[in-house]
Amino acid sequence: MKIGKNIMDLRKKNNLSQEELAEKVGVARQTISKWELGETSPDLKQAKELSKIFNVSLDELTNNDIKDVLVEKTSNTEKLAGIILKLMKFMVVFIIALPILLIVLRIIFKNIHENNSGRLMNVSIKCTLHDETYWYDFNYYETTGEIKEAGGDGYLGNITGVDKYSDAYQALDVIDAYVKNNGGTCKRSEVKPVEDK
Repeated sequence: MKIGKNIMDLRKKNNLSQEELAEKVGVARQTISKWELGETSPDLKQAKELSKIFNVSLDELTNNDIKDVLVEKTSNTEKLAGIILKLMKFMVVFIIALPILLIVLRIIFKNIHENNSGRLMNVSIKCTLHDETYWYDFNYYETTGEIKEAGGDGYLGNITGVDKYSDAYQALDVIDAYVKNNGGTCKRSEVKPVEDK
């Protein structure tokens, strides 16, 4: 055990004999000899007394190199702090970038949808029912018939329930059928691209 060698080295460094050291610690000379030979070790009270006599810490007396432990703990703490900082930076960037990314994706998908849906077209339907004239207007995508905007006389919209339809072709047929079934007539305007209106 290294504590015995440390006791011997410190005793010699302080110019003490085994007897003088034994007297200061309050033990027999043979006890000091057994410590130095590594046969036994001082108890905690005796070790504290030795550290006072030699003016060293208990760690130095027992050759317990705490510096490596402290350096390792400090190094681990610094690594953990570095990881946490990187995670926090990533989260901040993610929180800022996510809404921007969602907006960009929405614009891209809207453009793709509109490109795949064909040109934006316009058609109006003008109907006469019970000597009254009503009209309804649709802006819709040529290929899919999906209504982008629709509006007109509230009466015509209400009695046909046309607002619940998302397909312009179907909505036009519903209006036309309702008016004809009730003794009226409808005429559709020429279908034109919205840009040419």
